[in-house]
Formats: sequence, structure tokens, C-alpha cells
Amino acid sequence: MTFRRPDRDPERPVYVISVAASIVSVHPRTLRIYEEEGLICPARTPTNIRLYSENDVRRVMWIRHLTQNLGVNLAGVRILFELEERLGTRILERLYSEGASAEKPAPAASEAPTETSQPAAASAAKP
Repeated sequence: MTFRRPDRDPERPVYVISVAASIVSVHPRTLRIYEEEGLICPARTPTNIRLYSENDVRRVMWIRHLTQNLGVNLAGVRILFELEERLGTRILERLYSEGASAEKPAPAASEAPTETSQPAAASAAKP
């Protein structure tokens, strides 16, 4: 039996910087840089401690995907997020799903499909 907490709100800031950084596998300094660049805006406690919500963590995961997998720099990420806000649509998710459907490789028997898995160059060269 699974128990789901009714008070789980993705907007509610609950994670301190060290926990948020470990969730997305980055250094806490990276989160501070993203904040300085205006890409995320964590809540602050009265004693000025940063608190991150589920939505903040998801946003950092998108930033990491765009920078690590697609080669977009932080200025480009900011422009994409601003464009998404102006249009009021989830264009990044649409672009990701279109790109994933266009590049669907047949997964090997030993690997499960993940959003970061890519076809190996060696398997493409075999006849």
C-alpha cells in the first residue's frame, strides 16, 4: 500500500541547497551560479537560507539537460525559458519529445531506455 501525502505541493520550498544539489547531482555552487544568472529563484528563509521546491529541482534538471546533452550555454537557456514564459507553452518539453521520437534507437537487451541514452557509434557501424 502506497501512502501519498496530501500536502505535497511542487511549489512548496522544502530542500536546502545541499539536498537540492545532491538530488540533481551538482555542486551547491552550481545552484548558486544558476541563481546569479537568473535561471532559478529559490525561496529564502528569514535567516536567508535558500529553499528549493520540486519545481526548482525540475527546472535545474532541464538546465542540466540543455547544457550537458544539447550544448546550450546559460545565456541560451535563459532565452529559451523567457520564450517559454512569453508564449505560455511548454516548448522545451515538446522539443524534447519530438527529438526523442525522431532518434528512437532500438535499446540493447542489457540496457533500459532512459532519457539520456544515445545509440552507440559502434552499433551503428555494424552491418
